[in-house]
Amino acid sequence: MTSPFVLAANDLLAARQQMAFTLGFHIVLSCMGIGFPVITFVANWFGVYKQDETALTLAKRWSKVMAVLFAVGAVTGTVLSFELGLLWPGMMSRYGDVFGIPFAIEGLFFFTEAIFIAIYIYGWKHLSPKAHLLSAVPIMIAGVGGAFSVVTANSWMNQPGGYEMNAAGEITKVEPLKVIFNGAWDYEVPHMLFAAYMVAGFLVAGVYATAYLKGRRDRYHRLGFAIPFTIACIATPIQIYFGDAAARAIADDQPAKFAAMEYVTDTGSHQPEWIYGFYNDGDPKLGIKIPDLDSILVGFSPDTEVTGLDQIPDDDEPKNPTLLHFAFDTMVGIGTALLLLAAFFAWIAWRKRRLPETPWFWRAAAVSGIGAVIALECGWIVTEVGRQPFVVYGELRTADAVTHASGIWFTYIAALILYTALGITTILILRLMARRWREGEEEDIEDVPYGPQEAPR
Repeated sequence: MTSPFVLAANDLLAARQQMAFTLGFHIVLSCMGIGFPVITFVANWFGVYKQDETALTLAKRWSKVMAVLFAVGAVTGTVLSFELGLLWPGMMSRYGDVFGIPFAIEGLFFFTEAIFIAIYIYGWKHLSPKAHLLSAVPIMIAGVGGAFSVVTANSWMNQPGGYEMNAAGEITKVEPLKVIFNGAWDYEVPHMLFAAYMVAGFLVAGVYATAYLKGRRDRYHRLGFAIPFTIACIATPIQIYFGDAAARAIADDQPAKFAAMEYVTDTGSHQPEWIYGFYNDGDPKLGIKIPDLDSILVGFSPDTEVTGLDQIPDDDEPKNPTLLHFAFDTMVGIGTALLLLAAFFAWIAWRKRRLPETPWFWRAAAVSGIGAVIALECGWIVTEVGRQPFVVYGELRTADAVTHASGIWFTYIAALILYTALGITTILILRLMARRWREGEEEDIEDVPYGPQEAPR
């Protein structure tokens, strides 16, 4: 007979893997929900105020893609909301009064976004150009507000506060503002927002960069590339700035996470920066070692002392530090590569007032979206795996929050099937839409989307 302890461990693993998979899928759609409205708005504004019919055509087509992705994101987000209660009743029963606050706010932003996406799609034929353009503003605001609410909930899990608990473990008082504006929101929220602009911008631009490499180099494809790529390039250095600030804050607030992600085994000053090092019990440690750099990054001095895993109780250490360290290095490496690509793009645009013509640039741009998604996923691995073994840092262990119900592996398999079907269906729909647009079955590129109305002069 299988030990109940083995069953419990297996159920915990299944619950964590299901949450990781569904979150990893949904977060890409969330980024598109934040960034895609901005890309569409810029194209729409350019079309209205510059009388650019090509930009209007791009905006109209992008708005339809935005609607499809929002619908799929609504499904995956609904599944996640059920998972929180079904998989982690220990957390929701204890902290539901606290944790539910930002999610209640997120619901308001979700419905606002849904309403104005419908208005925006409907408005192409029924609103004046200026009124229609303004209807996109609430979509952008709702996307940012929804992201703020969800990431604030996650940052609260990393830095819990804003509540009082009695001896029986019951929440007796909640201070909503302290819950929302917790100790980690000020670096987690902007880090996520600008990551979303990067992911959306590079992904959309990558589609047009691929078309460019295939010989489609007309103004439609060049403008379709330039708008999202420029937005992503602007977001990249800002994102890296907030990422650097986040790493230093984590060194103080979550030393176990920082020690694992930066491969700091022994507490002390003059800590080296290990790039893709392997955790082992002996020497030498494999990887690239840069002396003193980690201490300099944390405290701007090689004399800065950094807490290592030797000061963390064994039961409180992240259980997979190698995964955490590799994910962190991959995120930083890809972010640096995208920054260099953005710098080259900006240099050519400033010096020559045109898009780059170098083949390697277009090849790199074509895969930049994939790179941005990989960096995004690695960042969430750092956030979530680094908090383990706690689901609420320092307060509630993940093993104590998981459900005791049986059959989690079956729900995990069902989630895999559902999300795979959603992913395949979404890709097929988007490819069908793209093919129809290429073949000109829906509208000519010269057709002004506002129908009989003229763009304002």
